[in-house]
Formats: sequence, structure tokens, C-alpha cells
Amino acid sequence: MTDHLAITHAIAFVERHGYALLFWWVLAEQSAIPAPSVPLLLAAGALIRTGRLHPLAAVACCVIAALIADTIWFELGRHRGRHVLRLLCRISLEPDSCVRQTENAFLKYGMKSLLVSKFIPGLNAVAAPLVGNSKSPYWQFLLYDGAGTSIWSAAYFGAGYIFSGQLEKALAYASRMGSSLFLLVIALFVLWIGWKFVQRRRFLRELDVARITPDELRDRLNAGEDLLIVDLRSQTSEDPALIPGAIRVTPEDLLTRSKEIPRDREIILFCS
Repeated sequence: MTDHLAITHAIAFVERHGYALLFWWVLAEQSAIPAPSVPLLLAAGALIRTGRLHPLAAVACCVIAALIADTIWFELGRHRGRHVLRLLCRISLEPDSCVRQTENAFLKYGMKSLLVSKFIPGLNAVAAPLVGNSKSPYWQFLLYDGAGTSIWSAAYFGAGYIFSGQLEKALAYASRMGSSLFLLVIALFVLWIGWKFVQRRRFLRELDVARITPDELRDRLNAGEDLLIVDLRSQTSEDPALIPGAIRVTPEDLLTRSKEIPRDREIILFCS
């Protein structure tokens, strides 16, 4: 009886504040606050099935909230460029590849990447400032970002609609576990963070190689040393100009284009 009452109260709360909850929760998540909205979207989908929420109104709340937050990130990306991208990626546990991977995704798919960015946490965090940094038209960004948010929210609403019975069972099980479930989730999250931290430290140790400053490289080039510079920067870099004699290769193409790199010269890797 207690479990049933708890579930009833939870559903009643979401029903009573459903549209406001969707708006503010999605706004918070898209503003880079760690507040995953997927559970709320699934619960809203279950309420849509019972007729307690209207699907179009629910999608509209998500789209408006996302566009407000993403517009701010878009403008920050347009005016602050890679500084914003690096700030967002520095928050993640894999900042070394975050900017490069997202830039490559945008170069490959362009604005179409916004249609799926909400489903991909890493891409979702930097998609809007990345598009702003590319100097793309704002109206085009609004069109694709609105469409992507509609697809994202509708997909989870649909999942909640279809699996509403399973959601009620999951809520009942979670209610029976009480604080034990909360502690389990916290423990798993801490373990995941620890694992990613260990991975990152191992990665940095493997990259502990000799480094050269720009001034040292300039002096060696001026001295006539036979050096080969491999430019690994993305094509979206703010300074795309090549150093004289350098070749540009993306990190992903290093293996396939390895024959272009001679083995009888000292190689300098240049990355941003």
C-alpha cells in the first residue's frame, strides 16, 4: 500500500507540474547543469498515454527550453569560439579528444549533426557553440536544432508511452529498495568516475613524450635542420595556415596515410 501511494504521489506531482517540469528540466540540462532529463521524458510519455499530458504541448516545452539554452551557447561559440569549446570539454574526463571528435562530426555531417546531437552526451554539450564558431546562419541553426530537439523528445516520449507498464513496475521496485537504490546508484557513479580518471591518467602517461616549444621549432627550422612537421589540427581551427613544408593529416588518417610520412627524418607533430 505504501509503495502504491508513493508511486501515485510521484505521478500526481509530474502530472500537476508536467509542462513546467519539462521546460525547466530541459533548460537546466541544455545549460550544462548535470540534470539528466531522460527519466522525466519517459515519465511524461507514460502520462501522454493516459491522456494527462498533450504530446504536442510537451514537445513544444522541450523545444522552447532547448532553443533558449542552445541560442546562448550558439552566441558564445560565435563570439568566443574555441575558448568555449575547450571550457566545455575540460569539464569532461576526456578533454584530449572531445574538441577534435566533435569538430570531425560537424565537418562530416554539418548541420545534420544537430538532428542527433541530443542523443549523444559529448556532442550535445558542444554542438551549439561549435555551430556558432562555424559562423553558420542563426536561422539555419534554429531550424536544425528545433528539429533535433523534437526528434529527441518525441523518441523518449514514445518509449515512455510504449513501456508505461514497465515504468510503473520499475518505480514500485525502486520504492521497495528505498535508500539502498540511491546508495547503489551513487556507488556505481563513483566507480565510473574513478575508472574514467584511471583511464585518463594512463593515457597521459603513454603520451609523456619529448615536447618542443614554438620558439625552439622556429630556431631549428632557421638553422636548416631537416625536420618534417605533421599538422594534426582540425580544419576548423582558428589558424588553419600551414607551417612551410608541413603536411596536414587528421589523427584518424594517420594509419592510412602513414606511407606519406618518411622514416629518415625527425618528425614533429603539431596539434592544437
